Amino acid sequence: MQISLTTPALLFPAISLLLLAYTNRFLAIAALIRNLSAQYVEAPTPKTKAQISNLRRRLTLIKNMQLMGIAALFLCVLSMFVIYQEFNFAGSLIFGLSLVLLMISLALSIIEIQISVKALNIQLSDMEK
Repeated sequence: MQISLTTPALLFPAISLLLLAYTNRFLAIAALIRNLSAQYVEAPTPKTKAQISNLRRRLTLIKNMQLMGIAALFLCVLSMFVIYQEFNFAGSLIFGLSLVLLMISLALSIIEIQISVKALNIQLSDMEK
């Protein structure tokens, strides 16, 4: 399959927006961690400790999501450079690898969202009692 120099460039806006969304999630979780940490210092409870553990897992997932997204963007740029140098087959392989990394990033995002929803459901169930 032949790809042109512009094919990898099509992913730039998508990856950029994705990384922005990941950064927003990271900042929101950082704020939650700071609040929970202050609560835990004042009055440690098993529930707060469990929430902090949940946030630690989500933080790791977001870090890996960002890492895969950045690697995908880097490989997109690299594939453009390689195609520009007229090594089309190598450029296609690198572009394919960037797509795989992007898919991994999206899969991690799905897992992180599921964990987030479970945590919110636990919070809601406490209010319903």
